[in-house]
Amino acid sequence: MPEQWDYKKSGLDLSKYEETIAGIQPLLARTHDRSRVIPPPFPPRKGGKGVGGFASLFDLNPDGRYRNPVLVTCTDGVGSKLKVACLMSRYETVGIDLVAMSVNDLICTGGEPLVFLDYLAMHKDDPELSKTLLQGVSDGCVESGCSLVGGETAILPDFYQPGDFDFAGFAAGVVERDRIIDGRAIQTGDAVIGCAASGIHSNGYSLVRKVVFEAAGLKVTDHVAELSKTVGEELLTPTRLYAKPVRALLAATAPSAIHGLANITGGGLPDNVARILPPGKRVMVKRGSWPVLPVFGWLQRLGNIADAEMFRVFNMGVGFVVVCPATAADTVVGQLANTGVAAWRIGEVIDGDVGVEIA
Repeated sequence: MPEQWDYKKSGLDLSKYEETIAGIQPLLARTHDRSRVIPPPFPPRKGGKGVGGFASLFDLNPDGRYRNPVLVTCTDGVGSKLKVACLMSRYETVGIDLVAMSVNDLICTGGEPLVFLDYLAMHKDDPELSKTLLQGVSDGCVESGCSLVGGETAILPDFYQPGDFDFAGFAAGVVERDRIIDGRAIQTGDAVIGCAASGIHSNGYSLVRKVVFEAAGLKVTDHVAELSKTVGEELLTPTRLYAKPVRALLAATAPSAIHGLANITGGGLPDNVARILPPGKRVMVKRGSWPVLPVFGWLQRLGNIADAEMFRVFNMGVGFVVVCPATAADTVVGQLANTGVAAWRIGEVIDGDVGVEIA
């Protein structure tokens, strides 16, 4: 008699999957703008089925607020920071990182984040872990003012080892065509404003993990006196979300006052600021013009990392950059401070080949 197989025996328990879906529905609902998220026609059935159609519906322009809307889209993941979360068995903040990685990019266009979706791939269905991960995504969406409208959970027992998972996110937003910020307006003499990061954010963790766990032999539970916290607590500090502060800045300033916006991710200040510079413009960044977070000095000493490499890999305490006319610099710094974001004038735009010098 041949062996009898079913889906559960091959690695996917459909009843567990239904439990997962049922558990995360309230996390989606709390992020919804009721005037814009169009609900499914039928209520969820017992067991989590019937939670929606095959795609999510969102009213882009319910009250005619946009004259000439342009769609803005972004996607990203958390990367190997997930490995630290697994070592800590703490997963409540990496969902915030996931939202930040896409939404902080999206707002660099001057756009408004509208919707977010996630993709979670796991070895086996784990309703409790899924709910914890999605709680962070939900928190990030609430803080960014966008709606978590759906996602996908893939159970792939032959792709992932037990305990492994991957997490990706997708954001969509809108910007008026005549309010797009793309760096074209950047001029010689413009001020470069740096916005405070919360920590390492979510880039450079391949280097971080090698230095901290292999070269230095530290554990996530080890306390670091100069950081006043454990290794794991520092490395899991969630990425700062800049959506609401930047949106408030744009609302409070004239359309011509903001010339460029840059999210400082992998590549640090040199690569990310250069992405928005027009031909013939260069940025001079003045070291010492902002307080470098202690975690970066700690990492540099642990790994004997060169200065240039530190600035190429990490944000060094500046998580977002605003380029504006020099006459508006104080206003921009003050407006950001009003939204709880410390900011400093860290450089200026000069003539020259496109690039960033840190001196």
